[in-house]
Amino acid sequence: MTTPANAWPLENAVFSAAMLAHRLPWADAPARALGLTSLTREGAARAVLAHLRRSRSGRPVRLRTPFGSFLVPLGAADTAGLLAEGAAVHALTDPVRLDAAGRRHGLYPHVAFPPDAAPTEADLSGPLAEELQRVAAARRDDHALPWEVWRPGLLRAARRVVAGAAAADDTLLSEVLLRTAEAAGSRAYDGRSVALNRRLARYLADPDPHSVAGHLERGRAAKPVVPAARTQGVPPSGEGRPEEVLAHTLAVVCEAAVTTALQALALTAAGMPGAAGSPARAVALALEHFPPVEAAVYEVRTRFTWDGLLVEAGTDILVAPGWLRDRTEPAEPDGDDSGDDSGQGSGEGSGHHRGYAAGHGRPSPLCGSATGCATTAFAVRVAQEIVRFFADAGRPTLLSPALTPDRMPFTLAPSTLLVSLPGAGGVPPAARAATPASYAVLARTGADRLDRHARTLAACAAAAGWNGDETGERFRMQLLDHAERCTRAAADVRAAARRLGT
Repeated sequence: MTTPANAWPLENAVFSAAMLAHRLPWADAPARALGLTSLTREGAARAVLAHLRRSRSGRPVRLRTPFGSFLVPLGAADTAGLLAEGAAVHALTDPVRLDAAGRRHGLYPHVAFPPDAAPTEADLSGPLAEELQRVAAARRDDHALPWEVWRPGLLRAARRVVAGAAAADDTLLSEVLLRTAEAAGSRAYDGRSVALNRRLARYLADPDPHSVAGHLERGRAAKPVVPAARTQGVPPSGEGRPEEVLAHTLAVVCEAAVTTALQALALTAAGMPGAAGSPARAVALALEHFPPVEAAVYEVRTRFTWDGLLVEAGTDILVAPGWLRDRTEPAEPDGDDSGDDSGQGSGEGSGHHRGYAAGHGRPSPLCGSATGCATTAFAVRVAQEIVRFFADAGRPTLLSPALTPDRMPFTLAPSTLLVSLPGAGGVPPAARAATPASYAVLARTGADRLDRHARTLAACAAAAGWNGDETGERFRMQLLDHAERCTRAAADVRAAARRLGT
């Protein structure tokens, strides 16, 4: 039996520097400008992990950083085996999400998903398509779907398919869910969880039969009655209360619908190998390269052994699937679809990723569960249907950022994505007709985009991270100068729009 090997001081220092650099917005601007991806924050962190994988024969390594000491498994198989063993002996606490800057964030606790809780294809497709039609109809006059339209529209769709039609307009439900997840592991969690369960109870009292809530209640009604003396309101072992199941499902589906589906649609529009023409493989590719739970930390509360390795109590296991893959290589198709794009069987993606989608043992990239999450399979189905709807209806075009099929980016923040759907129905006549008035509409839309860009640049310049040295101040001034140029350009474009509209 052995203890984990320690990383060398220089390896610790480089990895720590890469994490610290995420707190300085200008730290790797020169490297990005020159295209030196290996010198960026993400490139440095991934290079250290790749080096450790080569130099330590792939065995887990202990890394020491200013944000804590972590035991880091360096491969998918070791990650799955280590966490499975820890979970089997109940040695792990609920995970927390670790961002690239070393900050910890709450994750909504994993709850088992009953096998009969997922809506059928017929129950899912109709309500989801109605919501996606609403999103498509809210496109700008230049056919683009901005983040300000996508996020609330897809949150509404997620609420409808999970909690039912009555929950579609309940924006407060999403806000309460977000705040509850952020409080996970803190003293505030219990109070917020009670408030969330109380809000979800109304959708379980009279459930929509086409939603997860309806199928969940139908499944519970079909089960044999258990004597009250046995349960006292506590569900059988391995199951959560209906409100907890619904909350966890809503958290996972919202993440898949808002984040993963948009990333997959962008990869499809950019013609990334393995994504074009297959919603199932596009979603699998997005989860593979940009898992929403990019890195999670599991604290060990009791010692256990795995594959001859002794893991002591108090150890923090850092699982970082999003940091381990070298994304400087060209994207490759992830296995064979075998003509099945239904989300069942091979259509869910690569052999490596199929475990994620089906919840078979691998840590979930959507909720952080140590041994897989069956809810992820349903969330993947929803994401696939979203990609299929927009890909079939609108011939998606990626307007920003610029992606090339031969190079997968390190990160793909959904708020930065702008996809156009020029082929979707319901385009306003003014945008469709090639007249001066139609160009005036497009010009006003472009001016609005320039104004929003100017405000974003000004907000970035106001961040405290620029303070403290001459380099930061210089970058701040450049941002403010660019914001001013965008504002002037917006004014000029509006003047042209007025002339075109007269």
